[in-house]
Amino acid sequence: MNVNLGTVFDQFVADLLKTGHYQTQSEILREGLRLLKEKEDLKQLRLAELRREIAVGIAEADRGEFVDGVKAFASIRQRSAERKRAKR
Repeated sequence: MNVNLGTVFDQFVADLLKTGHYQTQSEILREGLRLLKEKEDLKQLRLAELRREIAVGIAEADRGEFVDGVKAFASIRQRSAERKRAKR
């Protein structure tokens, strides 16, 4: 595989090789791809968890187990105002 990284990444790879932490360009690219795969895998796990949480919320709402948003925020604002008055 022949890959053109561009000048910025070419220089970055060259600098990494100079440190001695990596022996070859391929080793550096494999490490970068491993990290990218790890990031993508984590993103997929988070997305699956979010979908599970949404499904739970939908099921709860279908059963009528939810809080009216307008009332909830009004209650929060009221408690916040009461705390502010109590501090005075």
